[in-house]
Amino acid sequence: MSPATPAPESGGAALELLVHGVGGATPQDMLDDPRTVRVTGDRTAAVYRRAEDLDAEDHPERYAARPVPEAYCWSNLTSGDGARALWLLLLPFMVVNLAHWMRPPARRRPGLVRLYGVLVRLVALTLTVLLTAAACEVALDLTAWQCAATAGCADAHSWLGFLSAGRGGWWSLPGRRLALAALVPTALVGLLWYLSNRTWSAYEAQRPPAGYDAPLPDPRPEPEPAGAEPAGAGPADGQTHGAASAGITSPSTASPGPTPPDTDPAEPRPALGRPGFWYGRRLVARLRAAHTSAGFLTVAAALVTATVRHDAVNPGPGAVLGRLLQAAVAVLALVVLWVVCRRGRSERRLDLRVERALVSWLPGASLALLVLTALHACWSRPGWTSTGTLPGDAVFGALTLAQGGLVVALGVVALLLQRPRRDPRTALRGLGGPAVAMLACALGGVMSGGVAQRVADWLDGPATPGMGDAGPRIAPPVLLSWQASVIPVLLLLLLAPAAVLAVRTVLAGRRLRAAVEADYPGDERDPVRTGQIADGRARASLTDSAPVLVGVVSGATLLLGAGSVAGAWTSGNVPGRAFDGAHPALAPLASATQALGSWMIGFGFLLFVTWGRRAYKDASARRTIGILWDVGTFWPRAAHPFAPPCYAERAVPDLTWRMSSWTRSTGGRLVISGHSQGSVLAAAAVWQLRPDTRRRVALLTYGSPLERLYGRWFPAYFGPEALRGLNRTVHCWSNLYRATDPIGGPVRVPAEDGRPAVDAGVLLDPVAYGRTREHPLPEPILGHSDYQADPVFADRRSALLDRLPPALPRQRGGDESSDQGSSGRSSG
Repeated sequence: MSPATPAPESGGAALELLVHGVGGATPQDMLDDPRTVRVTGDRTAAVYRRAEDLDAEDHPERYAARPVPEAYCWSNLTSGDGARALWLLLLPFMVVNLAHWMRPPARRRPGLVRLYGVLVRLVALTLTVLLTAAACEVALDLTAWQCAATAGCADAHSWLGFLSAGRGGWWSLPGRRLALAALVPTALVGLLWYLSNRTWSAYEAQRPPAGYDAPLPDPRPEPEPAGAEPAGAGPADGQTHGAASAGITSPSTASPGPTPPDTDPAEPRPALGRPGFWYGRRLVARLRAAHTSAGFLTVAAALVTATVRHDAVNPGPGAVLGRLLQAAVAVLALVVLWVVCRRGRSERRLDLRVERALVSWLPGASLALLVLTALHACWSRPGWTSTGTLPGDAVFGALTLAQGGLVVALGVVALLLQRPRRDPRTALRGLGGPAVAMLACALGGVMSGGVAQRVADWLDGPATPGMGDAGPRIAPPVLLSWQASVIPVLLLLLLAPAAVLAVRTVLAGRRLRAAVEADYPGDERDPVRTGQIADGRARASLTDSAPVLVGVVSGATLLLGAGSVAGAWTSGNVPGRAFDGAHPALAPLASATQALGSWMIGFGFLLFVTWGRRAYKDASARRTIGILWDVGTFWPRAAHPFAPPCYAERAVPDLTWRMSSWTRSTGGRLVISGHSQGSVLAAAAVWQLRPDTRRRVALLTYGSPLERLYGRWFPAYFGPEALRGLNRTVHCWSNLYRATDPIGGPVRVPAEDGRPAVDAGVLLDPVAYGRTREHPLPEPILGHSDYQADPVFADRRSALLDRLPPALPRQRGGDESSDQGSSGRSSG
């Protein structure tokens, strides 16, 4: 990706800040020069410049004839070392975190907004409990309780010999086996806490620069845009919201106190422009403490429930202590719920407070209670034998019902929020958040059920779990078998919309042939070439059908999940046995779906693990996974603290500070040029600028998902009013897109208040239909890539520079000294 041709020789010094998109790019490719220098930043994210342009801030008068290109490279924030491939296992947490940001826009309805956030956080909490319960199922129930108590299973797995009930060793008592096995889920919770704490220190805990840059003297001030605060700008969860300040001062001079209030109260303040939006330290710390405690308490509940159940039948000296421990687990569980429900994000100011007592004692108290329950389980109980299964059916059934109820309640709240002002472009009519939350629950169920099914198959030998075949008969909870059996049914249901979309794409490709030929008049017609271009446009339009697929999957998952719970609780048996005696065609079908679903659910989990292992060793696969996180981890961790970290909490302040330092030190003009996901970062960074700085900035976006993806799925933050407000506050904005681009599209901001429409005409792709003197070789269909190769890009960039006000005289004195030196460079 090379910079565009020079701008007209007028207007003074100008900077073009290039921001790459998903997948990343090297600074050499972005600047089209092998000699690049890191201006500021580190190995994780940095700004680069050509070596010949290194003195631009010191001598801006030398660069009046052309803009100075700079490249902001942020790909290492999402696709760095191989260990990040393990973030695939956190996919359900990432998805439920997205649901928080998908709420419909709301104005003056803080109660509903707060309720929406509480419901999403509760769904996220159930996912943590579900993952921990799955680890308990594998380690405590299947291994320590069932397999170690069965002579055939223990003999078949020699590493379980010291736990075997038949050998009568010290560890052979059921309580001691359970206490030892509890180390596995406890270590899993500890690992999640460690990963969250480590990434929190690198992302959320990094305080953004505070305060505002000194306002520039503008000889031709522009009127502030009028209008109410954009939709979605109301306080999330009824609280104030958190991120980098709107304008930026040097970190060396940043005040440790709260960010000063906006100096212009008439300026609209969208949600992404609030001072604390990109600084989620306090909320992540609270949620991390609560979720870590919930994990420890889940393990403690599994231990104490088993001992209390035995002591109720065979009372002993530890029976009273068991009841007390059970009550303590319930009390701490209520405290965890209170912590999760009490407070949401803080964004209207830079919230620097730390709730030290909460963060320190809640996880520690839960861990101490877990240790006490483990010691209580080790108490000698003569005659105690492990038969049947631990009470896993009730736990997984209750979690499934709770998740379904929360998702339904979330849907009702979303409809109430969407009702007063319905936008037809909003995905699923405002139900995108509940649908995605349901997908997160389904992913959590597939992963947890897959582990349990595979471990049961492994311990069972040749037997099918729950079917009573020859073998040790080690079986997971009945509900997990029912949930596995509905996966083939779900896939069959998906075949119908998939087939419809495939047929629609083929027919659309045929219809578009005439439009393609009309776009290239005068060229000799080639049916093959025309078909390729038309099919490319038709395939790109499939992105707009994503809401239909998400809605079908989510609705089917909700109904099938309810059916699984009903089938498991009414029959008390696995599907292959529940239909014994039914119609001859039905019983074999139930057995087949159970076996096939068990295999598929296990295969899905193994695929995650295999992909993660491959990505650890293969840089290309690691890059692919990084692209997934580019899209999924743009948003701060507002619902689940164990989700992958938000890279924008580093990238947006970086870009805001860079734009502010340039305009402040040189008085020059600036074009921030963002491709794909880089356009979303660019828009978010522009929102963070002071109004007087935004008036000196032009925004150029290309291949941008701002409206097509973010506007439709996140209407409270990128909806029509927010994008129109961005156009009113920035000096000028132009957007380029292609019909063959499956990601980018128009932003649909019309001309208003004397400003032209943001969208340029649809770019031709390919640039030339056949061979010409200018293009002697066939031009490729570029789709989402290489927008700067199109001549229209240079024309649009030059037009934006022409519309910007002339550069101001350089500021002298103390203000310049605070900008990391006059050039903004760092030695690193």
